[in-house]
Amino acid sequence: MKKTRLQLGITTFAETLPNPKTGKVISQDLRLQQLIEEVKLAEKVGLDYYGVGEHHRKEFAASAPAVILAAAASVTKTIKLGSAVTVLSSDDPVRIYQQFATLNALSHGRAEITAGRGSFIESYPLFGYDLNDYDELFEEKLNLLLKIRDQEIVSHQGKHRPSMDQLGVYPRTQYPLMIARGVGGSPESVVNAAIAGIPLFLAIIGGQPIRFKPYVDLYLQRWKHQHAPFIAVHSHGFISEDVSHLEHELFDSMASVMNQIGKERGWAPYTKASLKASLQPDGALYAGTPEVVAKKIITFSKAMGIDRFTLHVPVGFMEHHLVMETIRLFGEKVKPLIDQAYRE
Repeated sequence: MKKTRLQLGITTFAETLPNPKTGKVISQDLRLQQLIEEVKLAEKVGLDYYGVGEHHRKEFAASAPAVILAAAASVTKTIKLGSAVTVLSSDDPVRIYQQFATLNALSHGRAEITAGRGSFIESYPLFGYDLNDYDELFEEKLNLLLKIRDQEIVSHQGKHRPSMDQLGVYPRTQYPLMIARGVGGSPESVVNAAIAGIPLFLAIIGGQPIRFKPYVDLYLQRWKHQHAPFIAVHSHGFISEDVSHLEHELFDSMASVMNQIGKERGWAPYTKASLKASLQPDGALYAGTPEVVAKKIITFSKAMGIDRFTLHVPVGFMEHHLVMETIRLFGEKVKPLIDQAYRE
């Protein structure tokens, strides 16, 4: 079936990396306050979604997405508010449900959960979990989370979470609570999302995005439910009408985080050649003028057949006014071009 509209959104980790030019680090207090200004602007310019990703290290201030999103709910009316992602493996499904059901009630049905295993592992020792149980933890807890969403009274017996015997979990909200599965590149996770009948949220942050098309096809092939499937994608981006930013602010932003995390993971250094490759039409970085970004998103999204595209900004350190400018241009300049392309 031909899709007639593409949802658009913003994701963030509340980055608090040093300014590459001065070495100064924004306070986590101020960065969290800035997020509320960002989500207000995202709604004002007509974007559909704002997502906050859970992390537990000094470079990111978003260790409690539900709290941030509740604050955002109080100053917005229409934009959907979600986790991108909730590291479910190191948390408790009962508390996650309670937090987001509460957010759903307060926001009149705008809350979403994207549950993932997490590409960062800091939360596992922090909350006392064994990384050897990485996969088992997630599958057991996701199954329980879905059961809690769908049943008021729940029984559970598992290996990694204490048993429950006919216990109620509250609040029960009258609004449907969307729970998606975040996937970074595991075919098994794609299949499990389809079998469970839940949305798929793909994180595509490097290489050629079209290589994820087989995952979309696999998801749709294994989908056997009456309700429609839903596929979202998250990728890095930056929008400016001044292309000089691409060489300066954008490179500094990308390099600041890619090289720091790359040292921990054994990645090759992030260079201007890396940036140039990602900026190519088939690259995973959606950056440039509104027209360039719109064209790239349209080409990719139509080829993939997705329902939502979310732009992650900033990636590393970036001046707040540039983040706000990206959000403004995404809604005011990029969105109309995408909407028109989907109507044609």
